Amino acid sequence: MTQDEATYGSEEFDWSVLQVPTAAAMVRGQLEFSWLELRDRLRAVDDETFRWEPVPGALSVVRRGTERTPRTLGTGDWVAEWPGGTDEPTPRTIAWLVAHLTEAVFERWEWTFGEHRRRRTDVEVHGEVGPAVAGLSRWVDAWRAGIAALPDEDVMRVGLSTATPIDAQAPFGHLVLHMNREIIHHGAEIMALADLRGALR
Repeated sequence: MTQDEATYGSEEFDWSVLQVPTAAAMVRGQLEFSWLELRDRLRAVDDETFRWEPVPGALSVVRRGTERTPRTLGTGDWVAEWPGGTDEPTPRTIAWLVAHLTEAVFERWEWTFGEHRRRRTDVEVHGEVGPAVAGLSRWVDAWRAGIAALPDEDVMRVGLSTATPIDAQAPFGHLVLHMNREIIHHGAEIMALADLRGALR
């Protein structure tokens, strides 16, 4: 690692991927760096911050039977409250954002590298930060490993993932970029909520 790399970023990031002139390396580099930043921030989140509601009634992860929404997601003792409509602009907690990332990555992994059987509704979510982050890390790590093992040309392969009709009709790289965007987008929300909660304490 060079001096610039030691100053700028983590030793855990494979900086050599940034020198590889392929589409596969580009989507992997974005995924790896974005996940590394989010994972490191999540390590500093405690349970109170994890479940903190920026406004009363924000979507969260709650014990089964205590949900406040007509729709929920999750198979265990905890469920993620779900908005009534697609992309309904309801405030969310960090717990909800982690649950959403977990189910999204899980389903894409399952329908790309898994048995092509389970759906996002089959995922287990948690209302405690330790198990929740461990669950998200498990599926992001599986997704990263699957992508890393693919030949470079598979980034342009149509139908490699069949999680959704769009995935099945698009070169695989588009799905990787979409999931990268999810990690970047919701990761930024998580970081902003953690910073806001810290400022209000």
